Amino acid sequence: MGIFHVTGSLAHPSRPRRRREVRFLVDTGAFYTMVPRDLLAELKVLPIREERVEFADGRKGRWKVGEARLTVDGRSVTTLVFFGPRGSQPLLGAFSLEGLALTVDPARRRLVPMPYVIMAAARAGSSAITAAGSRWW
Repeated sequence: MGIFHVTGSLAHPSRPRRRREVRFLVDTGAFYTMVPRDLLAELKVLPIREERVEFADGRKGRWKVGEARLTVDGRSVTTLVFFGPRGSQPLLGAFSLEGLALTVDPARRRLVPMPYVIMAAARAGSSAITAAGSRWW
């Protein structure tokens, strides 16, 4: 796919004035977004829990997880962020990309909008089944 970077901003989820511009490495191989713990501390983002993590080389550990407000290409979402090592490269993972409704264009090495796919399930023959993309309002 190739590696590329995007610039976005990260903020405290309930204090949007605590905001920093961040250069993220887009990493669709990573499910969650990782931000250096010193940057999260600067934004006063606090951990909400600790989770087990596994690295590509097989190592395992426990990392703190918090919530931050992420903005990329004019789209914003409150997302989970892992507290990474101090000074490490921020990674933008698939979970956050899904929340932003952005996907990777590998040929152009950039992010592009994607449609949300809404699926409704009901028993066969029910009028509650609605095709994705239908307007509900």
